[in-house]
Parts: sequence; structure tokens; C-alpha cells
Amino acid sequence: MEQGLVIDLAQSALMTTLMVAAPMLGLGLLVGLTVSIFQATTQISEPTLAFVPKIIAVLGAIIIFGPWMLTTVVEFTENLFVNMNQFIR
Repeated sequence: MEQGLVIDLAQSALMTTLMVAAPMLGLGLLVGLTVSIFQATTQISEPTLAFVPKIIAVLGAIIIFGPWMLTTVVEFTENLFVNMNQFIR
């Protein structure tokens, strides 16, 4: 297997991982920032107030973006299997 092919494969795998994780991470970040601002303005220091909304937001992102994420991962895997003959010398 050529070195360039390995680098391209690794780059494609990393980009697919980032694309699939981005909706969950983005919504978790947005909800965490909103809760932090709410806690700072009201001076409430309840730790569970920070975690529960983030968990709900991530689960909601999985429900909303789940079909797209699954399609993206399946397309990447199909591409790997279709091009498997390039990996063998």
C-alpha cells in the first residue's frame, strides 16, 4: 500500500468522524454555554443543571441527525470495501 493512499485514507476517516460528531458536539456546546450564562446571571451553582440539558441536547441531536450520520458512515464504509483492491499489493 502506498504512503499517499494511507494518508488519504486517514484524512478521509478523520473528516468523516468530524462530520458525524459535529452536530452532537455543536448542540452540546451551545446548550452548555447557555446554561453557563444562566447559572452566572442567577448565581445558581447546581452541577446537575449543567449536565442534564447537555445530555438531552446530545440525545436530541442523535434523533434529529441520526439518519444523516448513519448514511455518512455507511457511505464511507462502502467506499472502503469498493476500493479494497487498492490496499493489497
